[in-house]
Amino acid sequence: MQKWKIELHCHTAASPDSLVKVKDLIKVARKRGLDKLAITDHNTIRGALYAKTLDPELIIVGEEILTTRGELLVFFVKEEIPRGLEPLEAIKRLRDQNAFISVSHPFDRLRHGWELEDLIEITPLVDAIEIFNARSFISSVNEEAKEYARVNNLRGTIGSDAHTLIEVGRATQLVPPFTDTDSMKKSFFEPEYIKNSSSPMIRFSSTSAKIAKTIFGKDKFSI
Repeated sequence: MQKWKIELHCHTAASPDSLVKVKDLIKVARKRGLDKLAITDHNTIRGALYAKTLDPELIIVGEEILTTRGELLVFFVKEEIPRGLEPLEAIKRLRDQNAFISVSHPFDRLRHGWELEDLIEITPLVDAIEIFNARSFISSVNEEAKEYARVNNLRGTIGSDAHTLIEVGRATQLVPPFTDTDSMKKSFFEPEYIKNSSSPMIRFSSTSAKIAKTIFGKDKFSI
């Protein structure tokens, strides 16, 4: 059976903590053999939409959305969801556009992780949990997410959470081809995972990007 190698958590300069240009990202993704790349910028689909015009076969339009309780990681987004909504409202808006809903690094308390009671509340309403994030440097964070997904019979997604080009493709899954949310749900029942953690030092790249944009202005760093 044919399987695709996919990257489901990746950022561009449309995110406040990345300087990656869309054209460079596409070039690197193709070079590393990715069949699908979800661009999941923070609270915007601007970078993903631009990327989709350049390589429609590669790109999945996604978004990483900061709610009042934690972050959602979503795919096949048609309308951008703003930050700061209550989780149930954000999920409702995503369901209305038939997006695939996962939960970003749910137990990473240093990176907008979820309180358990809040995660339990949304569990019946989401499609997956991110069970491995290459930027979660404490292994128990990923293990806890994996176990939570298993106990609650949720699909697991993994991703590099790339904010730099060097990270792209470090954490991928091999799954049967899919074209939309419904077929993605079916393809994720038995994925094969390729997991590689990033160096803790990589976090400094995000800090540097934020500082550069603060000093020089966001407009100096085009997508």
